[in-house]
Amino acid sequence: MSVPLYLHQHYVWACQNLGQPGNPFIAHVLQEADKNDKIGWTKGITLKIAGNNHLVPVQRVTDDDLPALASVLWNTVFITGLDLRCNVLTDAGAKHMATFLQENSTLRYLNLMFNDIGTSGAELIARALRRNETLVCLRMTGNKIGNKGGMFFASTLQINSTLEKLDLGDCDMGTQCLIAIATALAQNKSVKAINLNRPLLYSQEEETTVHVALMLKNNSSLVELHLRKHEMKNFGVEQLCEALYENSCLRYLDLSCNKITRDGVKFLGELLKRNQTLEILDLNANRIEDDGAMYLSEALASYNSTLQALSVVSNNISGKGLVALSDAMKTNMKLSYIYIWGNKFDEATCMAFSELIQMGRLKPDRTDVDPYEVDGHVHLAELSHSLQKHYHWTPSCGEVTNKDANASPAIAAVSEH
Repeated sequence: MSVPLYLHQHYVWACQNLGQPGNPFIAHVLQEADKNDKIGWTKGITLKIAGNNHLVPVQRVTDDDLPALASVLWNTVFITGLDLRCNVLTDAGAKHMATFLQENSTLRYLNLMFNDIGTSGAELIARALRRNETLVCLRMTGNKIGNKGGMFFASTLQINSTLEKLDLGDCDMGTQCLIAIATALAQNKSVKAINLNRPLLYSQEEETTVHVALMLKNNSSLVELHLRKHEMKNFGVEQLCEALYENSCLRYLDLSCNKITRDGVKFLGELLKRNQTLEILDLNANRIEDDGAMYLSEALASYNSTLQALSVVSNNISGKGLVALSDAMKTNMKLSYIYIWGNKFDEATCMAFSELIQMGRLKPDRTDVDPYEVDGHVHLAELSHSLQKHYHWTPSCGEVTNKDANASPAIAAVSEH
């Protein structure tokens, strides 16, 4: 028998006690949670108070809204997740959240993506996590915490032993804190996924990649690693590949939006011939060209039996390389997701991928192209699928019901490992 939650009433009381006007969007979310009579005390729920919700009128959450919301969370043990992405929280809001995290023992998921939290807010949250023993996933993407803010999280990773997923992409971190984070992860045994996308790097020496490679040689827990927009070139890829020969746990490697060419992919091809753990490889928006696609095809066709997903979107690959990848899928039955849009399609490419889809080897929801015929010629149209389709946004029509529409968690969710 389910138990009524009365979250909304708790919120009304808290606002009255604090002398604060209630936020109608928070009130709406709590009322909807109260209506869900399928939820009992034993099952955790996530409050989704995202400021980019297009289904209901949204009054974005401000710093002043947090004390009342925290009061509701204090009085309930079944709220295990809080999604506050795309609101207008600042360092003052981070202070409220840090105070809550220091004592809370139920919240496992906290999403603060794309707010206005800066360095001092990052320090408060990072310090709170040194005491918190419950939070498993923290997403800070898009908050400009800077190099100094990143350093506080690096220090926390040396102490905290419960955090499993840390998302610090697009946070304007620099060389110093990336090296510090890599150094901490060499010893950390709990973090399974980390996003270090788009740091602000001003050196061409690839020092950060070298330190990440050193970390991978020693780390025995990391499953998912995002290094998007790291200005990585072929030397950096070589360092990573050498490290991954000694690593038997990494399953998802994101190297998208870098400066990797065919020479760098040659190292990846050799790695795939021997590596037995990588399941997802994202090379979106590099420049591997036909030769790079051939290196990958050779490894996938004859050697590799673990890679499940490959993205080579926008890599200046023409028909020769794309057909080789399609041929590899005919012999490699493990590779199930492939994304190729943004390359140079010729008729042979269109025919090859049309054939893969028609014969059932490639499912339509596991690629980003859809064949169609005009005047007897096959063409490929773009489908809105990718490895991280719903990373920055969620559909305005409601929840994502098809997990394959966002292939990365469908293939290798961190919790599975």
